[in-house]
Amino acid sequence: MNNRTFSGKVALVTGGTSGIGKTTAIEFARAGAKVVLTGRREREGAQVVAEIKKLGGDAAFVRTDVAKDADVKAMVDFTVDKFGRLDVEWKGPLDQATEAEYRRVFDINVWGVLNSMRHEILAMLKNGGGAIVNNSSVAGHVGMGQVSIYIASKHAVEGLTKSVALEFARQNIRVNAVAPGVIATDMFARFAGEELGDQIASMIPVGRKGATEEIAAAVLYLCSDDARFTTGTSLIVDGGWVAQ
Repeated sequence: MNNRTFSGKVALVTGGTSGIGKTTAIEFARAGAKVVLTGRREREGAQVVAEIKKLGGDAAFVRTDVAKDADVKAMVDFTVDKFGRLDVEWKGPLDQATEAEYRRVFDINVWGVLNSMRHEILAMLKNGGGAIVNNSSVAGHVGMGQVSIYIASKHAVEGLTKSVALEFARQNIRVNAVAPGVIATDMFARFAGEELGDQIASMIPVGRKGATEEIAAAVLYLCSDDARFTTGTSLIVDGGWVAQ
């Protein structure tokens, strides 16, 4: 899919057990990176690692709850101990909380992002720099009724991305976000069902849902040397939905 190389680089992909995160982990491996993927489901994590190794890549899984500081520190320490460094990091999607679980949503979507960056940046400073891509959403660029807590959390991710990018720009650490729209994942299929899913897809200007590979391509671009002058931005990948 991609023509960018990450040979000699180490990529950390949180939420890498399924959906967009899984595809991103695989594409980093295809591009030559050593990959550490995290999540809360060990069986699925082992399956992704096996898939990457079958492709000839090098990968490892570490169980992580990004809302817990000890887990996040252990995640970064594991990566550095396993592969000697940390170069790029991508944080994957939340797939369990609802708007009623306010603290869980903010713990994972906001504190999880901030706390992950806190530990990752310390590791990257020792390498002389790196790239972080936070998982935002089109929800971080618009308002929507009935999901105000989730919307607020993604707006917070957008603000954190810009602010932390400015803090560490001179230290050669780039911080960006990718903002997916409606993506064809198992999670979306469970949420919407076939009929509603088709209705939602018809509202997207390009006339279809996005593919996980298309989000992975955006992440790899933002982590690559092609984007070395890009920091503090959010790349919307939504088939034109926000532009309406």
